[in-house]
Amino acid sequence: MRNFLLSLLLFALLAGAVWYGAGKLEGPEVAIASPKAVMGHASPLDVTVNAPPDRLDRLEIAVEQRDQSYPLFSLSNRGGATVTLEGNGTRVRGTVGRRNVPALTQAPARLVVRASLTVLFGLRAVDTVTTQDVEVRLVPPQIAVTSLHHFINLGGSEVILYRVKPADAVSGVRVGDIEYPSYPASGAGIPNADPSLRVAFFAVLYDQATDTPISVFARDAAGNEGQAAFDHRVFPKRFRSSRIQLQEGFMERVVPAILQNTPDFQVPNPNDVLDAFVTINRDLRRQNAEEIAALAQKTAPKILWQGPFKQMVNTAVESGFADHRTYFYQGKEVDQQVHLGFDLASLPHSPVLAANRGQVALARYLGIYGNCIVLDHGMGVQSLYGHLDTLDVKEGQMVDRDQQIGTTDVTGLAAGDHLHFTMLLHGHPVTPIDWWSSQWIEDRIVRKFREAGAKLPPT
Repeated sequence: MRNFLLSLLLFALLAGAVWYGAGKLEGPEVAIASPKAVMGHASPLDVTVNAPPDRLDRLEIAVEQRDQSYPLFSLSNRGGATVTLEGNGTRVRGTVGRRNVPALTQAPARLVVRASLTVLFGLRAVDTVTTQDVEVRLVPPQIAVTSLHHFINLGGSEVILYRVKPADAVSGVRVGDIEYPSYPASGAGIPNADPSLRVAFFAVLYDQATDTPISVFARDAAGNEGQAAFDHRVFPKRFRSSRIQLQEGFMERVVPAILQNTPDFQVPNPNDVLDAFVTINRDLRRQNAEEIAALAQKTAPKILWQGPFKQMVNTAVESGFADHRTYFYQGKEVDQQVHLGFDLASLPHSPVLAANRGQVALARYLGIYGNCIVLDHGMGVQSLYGHLDTLDVKEGQMVDRDQQIGTTDVTGLAAGDHLHFTMLLHGHPVTPIDWWSSQWIEDRIVRKFREAGAKLPPT
């Protein structure tokens, strides 16, 4: 009997120790991915717990503000959120903000996540409480346009200056469904510029309607968005059309060279020169356009150029911007494309000079453009030089206006020795005619910077 009692006592002590030890275990880890610092009317909610749902005894998410707690989610009432098993964890995704908590006001708040994990064969649970302080923002950013007279030729460029509050809002110009980002006005040579003053270059592309909606937008971190209209006028422009007769000799020269220099690009039948040409002209052209557009993501946040851009000297214009080309082979139409640049012809292997000061964003073989250079001039403004022979600069290098960067040739889809030149605005081709004009530069850009306080033209 005595041994039995002693065993019972030891068992009770052991069970108590296990029970006590289980209570000392750490609760589940909780990670709040969103919201991080702010929330608005309907901000993303993204919470992960490092335990599967069947092991969770409790998972509750709430918003607290001014001593009030507003439930958002629980395992028994998900409140419209989704629960997924990711790895060995539970992920909750939904929205949080005034739409599902109408009592929220524009004031500090706290997101609170309470999670309990079952241990000791489900006999006990260990708890975790994780919080995230957030600022509730319910008022859209405020926008005030400061520049005047915005005139855009179809296919051309413009610039606008405006103030936005709060200053940390993401803002720019929206033309149809295309957004052009803005940059701090200090990068435009405006001294002591208020952080709220922004500069945005934008365009109305050649294939957009003249009545395409244009407005300034601003989005804060809580997802609130404000818009502002501004005075502008878009002038229509007719673009040329041309017929191109494809010759066997031309296709037999360009197709193998392009495929050799672009090994990742495949055509159904390399031996069918016509089919390969059409595939290159259509699909590789589109792929190259995407590569060029991506370069805008690394543009300098300040203006690197000064004064008008320079057209290649002593050149004849063989093709203009946005010429619509129809390709024929043996009297049959085989393709249609739009030529988004100027073809400038001079003597074979003529020196190609930088049209303005900038940094080399690309200097390599690029599909239909052959040996190609793209210069970044800051704030999304870039220039492209295609069909080159030599590449005399390297990516990352700064070059001055009139500095030789290469020589002309027939690389890529070039029928003869010439330079393919175009201007790019956030990756979108625009007509170079604007940028070649000193009057346009002065009236459309420099005047606005000067009115905003710049003492000198942008440098």
